Amino acid sequence: MRGQAEDALQCTAALPIGAASQPAHLAAGLGPTRVTMNCSGKHAAMLATCVAAGWPTHDYLDASHPLQLAVREALEDLAGEKSTSVGVDGCGAPLFALTLTGLARAFATIATAPAGSHEQRVATAMNTHPKYGGGTGRDVTTLMQALPGAVAKDGAEGVYALALPDGSAVALKIADGGQRPRPVVMTAALRHLGVDVDSDPRLSALTEDPVLGHGQPVGAVRASALLGATS
Repeated sequence: MRGQAEDALQCTAALPIGAASQPAHLAAGLGPTRVTMNCSGKHAAMLATCVAAGWPTHDYLDASHPLQLAVREALEDLAGEKSTSVGVDGCGAPLFALTLTGLARAFATIATAPAGSHEQRVATAMNTHPKYGGGTGRDVTTLMQALPGAVAKDGAEGVYALALPDGSAVALKIADGGQRPRPVVMTAALRHLGVDVDSDPRLSALTEDPVLGHGQPVGAVRASALLGATS
């Protein structure tokens, strides 16, 4: 497999999102780059797939590219439904629209996949190395560390999905695209599923997000109701 230069990545240049890595990056006099964009790993995997399959790399983000057609087919197979439309992610990759039910079903399929399957290999990799999915210290990483066998992923515009090894799954979308309520709503949904989120400090810390005024707590973001939840 031939190597690819950094400029082969077609994701948007951005700063690291880590609370510690971004200041260190700026202190070193560095600016936004493609490799430090939070979707660069996905783009690197796309490029590697193209090289391995013998597909062209210059247009790998085109929705009609063989890679993206394969991605769409895999997503539809996991979700058990057809994608209704195609958008463009903030990183430039095509977005294949699914319902929240389909997204939850896709994650459940991965979390419960039989041994030896491709999906089971993905689940094992996520369970074993959760920080590579979301980054050190982020809530999605914490969820996978605290819930053995869980697969979880956050996304842009307030999207979040998680599945447990028993097949229970949650997919949510914050209507205004805000990221702040995501972990609060997710832990409320997990509680609804019977997960004891209060006995593990890693999970209980996510059940509300303090609101500060002049550095002092003046309120908190809490989940007041779980609409549309089904057992």
